[in-house]
Amino acid sequence: MLDVRISDLTQHDGAEVRLRGWLYNSRGKGKLLFLLLRDGSGICQCVVLRNEVGDEIFEEAKALTQESSVEVVGSVKLDERAPGGAEVKVSSMRVHQVAEAYPITKKEHGPGFLMDHRHLWLRSKRQMAILRIRHRVIQSFRNYLDQEGFFCVDSPVFTPNACEGTSTLFETNYFDTTAYLTQSGQLYAEASAMALGKVYCFGPTFRAEKSKTRRHLTEFWMLEPEFVYAGLTEVCDLAEGMIRYTLDNVLKHNQQDLIDLERDSAVLEGWNREFPRLRYDDAAKMLMEWKAEGKYESEFEPGDDLGAPDETMLGEHYGCPVMVTHWPAEVKAFYMKRAEDDPTKALGVDIIAPTAGEIVGGAVREDDHDVLKQRVLDHGLPLEAFQWYLDLRKFGSVPHGGFGIGLERTVSWITGVEHVRECIPFPRTLQRIYP
Repeated sequence: MLDVRISDLTQHDGAEVRLRGWLYNSRGKGKLLFLLLRDGSGICQCVVLRNEVGDEIFEEAKALTQESSVEVVGSVKLDERAPGGAEVKVSSMRVHQVAEAYPITKKEHGPGFLMDHRHLWLRSKRQMAILRIRHRVIQSFRNYLDQEGFFCVDSPVFTPNACEGTSTLFETNYFDTTAYLTQSGQLYAEASAMALGKVYCFGPTFRAEKSKTRRHLTEFWMLEPEFVYAGLTEVCDLAEGMIRYTLDNVLKHNQQDLIDLERDSAVLEGWNREFPRLRYDDAAKMLMEWKAEGKYESEFEPGDDLGAPDETMLGEHYGCPVMVTHWPAEVKAFYMKRAEDDPTKALGVDIIAPTAGEIVGGAVREDDHDVLKQRVLDHGLPLEAFQWYLDLRKFGSVPHGGFGIGLERTVSWITGVEHVRECIPFPRTLQRIYP
């Protein structure tokens, strides 16, 4: 007898196996029962015949409630009609617990109720599919960078200073001083890159924005590569390569999850192509023309950052992720290097994904000590707090760059899930910190 996971059943046709999981659903009549069992890797149909298992086990099976924990032993039979392509003919069963009445039923529940019961909602077919794809995205990000020679060197969550002002930072007491929860691991990753050449950090980041949009969380996960001797082209190439590698992996390994989410694989396949690259000024011109033609409404004016309607228009126009580069320096961070041919432009790139908006923000970092010092002062930031960061430009400074990619927005984009709150196990938003 083999202990197997449901996702591996098709590899064991005819074998006797043991499955351990929870009852997802059941149906049947007379002397025949169909138990849908889930174990986290998938859902399997288990066939229970009274004359095969006996009256006692059959009656136990009939008494099972949704989410009862159980293990079954039986033989595997391939069947294209069955969930996952295989079913198990049960020979014996052991019940661990008959669950109480499950609060999440087949009736329609509002988002508030489901979020209050997030600890249980995670067990639904849709939520399990999202979490498995989230895992695949994380795995793909890391595998791609590891194969490219990057080292994972994580940055701290507690920081002594605000990188770009304190308006959207969570402040906390840190013994006898004040600390902030990090908005980004980038600055520390730059220090790590000066040691190892190619690094990335990956962890939770926090934004105290009072935003209620479907694209915002107060706690989210971000992966941030930083590497030396990199210009804007290298930053763009790395981001595009990683995203396309991720799309390819999801298409190869998560087909059943895409089916459970009613996500058309052809959409993802259409995105897995060379990303268009255009400068901000060209994007602004297009947006102004579309506004003038009445194709969409927006308050955007040249020189502004892009809002959600503008990002949506660009994403729909190209039908795949689009890279916008050479941004007005005024709307970008102090540490971004300026273009040599036009100092009013920052060597930054945003990757805008159809339906999800910005998923990547990156740039070449300013590597000149005196220029960066003046930028810190110009932005009204405390110079002493950034002395360690300025030191990186005093001892072996080199051209370097990197980007950050938001995990939940990426998962939302790939899965077609509208709200990022479903793309993290336990979301933290402006009005939610429970459960």
